[in-house]
Amino acid sequence: MYLPYILHELRNRSHRTAINIIGIAIGIALFVAVNAVATGYQDAVDLPFKDLGADMVVQRPEKGSAGQENRSMRGVRLPVSNQPIPAADRESLAALNHVAAASQALLLWEFLPGGFRTVMGVDLANPDLGPVRVKEWISQGRSLENPGEVLVEKHFAKFIRVNPGDTLQVGGKAFFVVGLLEIKEGVQIGASNIYLSLLDAQTLLPAETDPVNVMYLRLNDPAMQNTVRKSINLQMPALSVSSSDSFLELMGGVSVISGWFSRIVSAAALLGAGLLVLKSMTASLVERVPEIGVLKALGWTERNIQGQLFGEAMVQCLIGCVLGIVLGYIGAYLVGTIAIPMEVAWELNQLPASAKAETVAAQVMRLPISISVPLLLAACGFTLALGTIAAWGMGRSIARLHPALLFNRL
Repeated sequence: MYLPYILHELRNRSHRTAINIIGIAIGIALFVAVNAVATGYQDAVDLPFKDLGADMVVQRPEKGSAGQENRSMRGVRLPVSNQPIPAADRESLAALNHVAAASQALLLWEFLPGGFRTVMGVDLANPDLGPVRVKEWISQGRSLENPGEVLVEKHFAKFIRVNPGDTLQVGGKAFFVVGLLEIKEGVQIGASNIYLSLLDAQTLLPAETDPVNVMYLRLNDPAMQNTVRKSINLQMPALSVSSSDSFLELMGGVSVISGWFSRIVSAAALLGAGLLVLKSMTASLVERVPEIGVLKALGWTERNIQGQLFGEAMVQCLIGCVLGIVLGYIGAYLVGTIAIPMEVAWELNQLPASAKAETVAAQVMRLPISISVPLLLAACGFTLALGTIAAWGMGRSIARLHPALLFNRL
């Protein structure tokens, strides 16, 4: 295998070389883009739970009352989709098999003459699970430490004109604003206007006894979601369970793209690229039969000829793979810059139905695009293998022929 001669032959047959490289690049690019977008959708539905440190969210909706809140009601109240979870059920949830940790919260709505706001009571005793992790997104001030303190989402704080150090009335009680925070994109299931400790939030509902209406579960193995869900549905049928699978189900056709359809399309793209490599390289070898006869007449051995053809195939496949990866990533990145709506289950909706417009706007996010290195290696390895088979197999059969027979094929 003589590299200068390999490059000379590729340049001399620039048209055929370009066809081979472009064909490989298109197949690899489509494979990369489809898989990156599919992975992006899966990461997008996982993101809300990942940022909360949870695998599942458990609530108790009020059956048959979706979207029927009383708009004339004033003051603090429980959301229709989040009724109190009995203490016995909370203990059972924490004790379920495969549940590594459990945290609780209290989501409230406060209706005011000028509108409404959401209030979230977080479990300070479990700082790594649930919406208490909003402390990681503080942009100004500090996190909750003492009773009577609140954190305020910064856009809402700007709207109501409060800053750290101010006093804020919640449910008729005065709270000290200790910080402002910015909710991360995709974490709307844990988003609220105001955050305070769970104990403080419970005092806003004096008619209830230690109310909790949201439970966050972290599993030993996220793959056990279906098993845990079945256990909850069997033992506590009044409870509603949400996870990343719930988001995929709501996304309908998009979830298909992120599953079997992505595998079929990417496999077809890779197979098409492979077939193009086989066809094009085989045609290229047939065109070079007289040249191979000359090389054999000059003393080239079968091994020399096979090495030359193998080298040319590897160079084309490598260039095509690199170009395809770059094009595929660019295509996936462009798709990732497009904001997409992420539907949220009614049970996970933090806002009243009367705030539908605001709810939809809050659910828009961008796909987190990432590329799997093992998949890239597998795609490039498959392409290189086909190129090797075409060059080595066809080259071997031609190289074994006598020079006189090769010249007769002119």
